[in-house]
Formats: sequence, C-alpha cells, structure tokens
Amino acid sequence: MSTNQIGLANVELTPVIKALNALLSSYHLFYINVRGYHWNVKGEHFFTLHPKFEELYTELQLQIDEIAERILTLGGTPLHAYTDFAQRSSISEDKGVFEGRKCVEGVVKGLQALIAEQRKVAELAEEASDQGTSDIVTGYVQAQEKEIWMYSAFLG
Repeated sequence: MSTNQIGLANVELTPVIKALNALLSSYHLFYINVRGYHWNVKGEHFFTLHPKFEELYTELQLQIDEIAERILTLGGTPLHAYTDFAQRSSISEDKGVFEGRKCVEGVVKGLQALIAEQRKVAELAEEASDQGTSDIVTGYVQAQEKEIWMYSAFLG
C-alpha cells in the first residue's frame, strides 16, 4: 500500500480528499453569501451586522486557505473553479437578501450546513487515521457552534 508524504495510506485518503474538496466548495459559497450580506445589509442593525459579517468572511477566507492547504498536504488537488464549487457545495447562493434578520438567518443556516459537513469529514478522516484533518474540522465545528448560539441569540 502506498503512502503519501506524511505517512498516510493514499487509498484511504481518497474519500477524505473528496470530502475536503466538497467542504472547500461549501466554504466558498458561504463566503460569497456572507460577503453579500456585508455589502447589502440594511435596516436598524446595519452598524452591528456590517462589521460582524466582515469579521465572519475574514475568518472564512483563512479557513478556505487552510482547507486547500490540507488537501495539498494529503496529496490531493484543491478545486479552484466556481463551477466546481457550485456543483459540490452543500450551500446554495443566497441572492437578494438585504434585511438584517434575513441575513443572520442565512448565516445560521450556512453555519449549520458547514457543521454537518465537517462532522462527516471528521468521521472519514478518523477512519483513515488522519488526525490532522479531524483536528482541523473539529476546531471549526467548536467555534461555529458558538457562532450559531450568538447569531441565534440575536434572532431571539
């Protein structure tokens, strides 16, 4: 059985790499949605939500890069075309959302989708003895669960 540069079995990593590319796709679509919320939010909560959305999409940028680099570390090739992202994402575009509450609902829905997907990635990674990937996505889940709690508190 052949192994990659970090000593993990290539054949066992194929489903992990595929799942990470799907996750990378979901992150890109969510990033685009959050960027749109940031640019277009209107209403009484503008001054609260506008910077909060910027904080979120900035964190998403870092996570996108980390996921792509993990795919490379495992010996895979990260997707980089929007058409690939759109085909593989668990998150769809959220167009024409301007009202603050609807934007926050979109954030919560997107975070929930990422968490569900990341839990599956963690399971696949654990089956492949890929502790690194499991740790990365588990850390994301923990932080995003807290984000959901805070955004849900905003929604009441």
